[in-house]
Amino acid sequence: MRHEGVVQMASAADNKWQKDAADQNFDYMFKLLIIGNSSVGKTSFLFRYADDSFTSAFVSTVGIDFKVKTVFRNDKRVKLQIWDTAGQERYRTITTAYYRGAMGFILMYDVTNEESFQAVQDWSTQIKTYSWDNAQVILVGNKCDMEDERVVSVDRGKQLSDQLGLEFFETSAKENINVKQTFERLVDIICDKMSESLDSDPTIVSNSQTGRKLTQEPQPSNSGCAC
Repeated sequence: MRHEGVVQMASAADNKWQKDAADQNFDYMFKLLIIGNSSVGKTSFLFRYADDSFTSAFVSTVGIDFKVKTVFRNDKRVKLQIWDTAGQERYRTITTAYYRGAMGFILMYDVTNEESFQAVQDWSTQIKTYSWDNAQVILVGNKCDMEDERVVSVDRGKQLSDQLGLEFFETSAKENINVKQTFERLVDIICDKMSESLDSDPTIVSNSQTGRKLTQEPQPSNSGCAC
């Protein structure tokens, strides 16, 4: 029964996505995912960026949901659909179904949790397995305000990011440290990559009138959840 409830919530998120995608008041729309182990702070990170709010109460994300934020980068109106994913293994089949079509990932660990840091390699492998080849990724070490409880040093985070070929930020949703900067950098990387792709293949954008709406693959339906 619980699994059926999660599927229903995922379906509701799909419906919300379809309604939001129908709004054409933007130049580009980027689908971003925040992934990582449970309790690393993904939801708090999203709420800090989208709503500038923070709560210390931990509520585990069930399935998947998203928030929308519109930003202006390089004189373009960019709509961001930022998906907050559950970190627990039992939801993995559902959440990985949403990797398809994502243009950017924030891969997050908790600097006070060694296990979440060790899991980064596995999450990185999942991105390579389930997302498209040009998806951009930023590694984030969250909760950097908790210095007294830190177990993962900044240097170790940088070493891992270099090993994986990713840019790296340490952040704090609670203290609002590098949250906006992380998202802005990810959007800039996507825009840069998109410009390179457009130069080599102009057909990757659609909309004959404006030539500016980015083509995106349809979202997975419930049948893609292997329920």
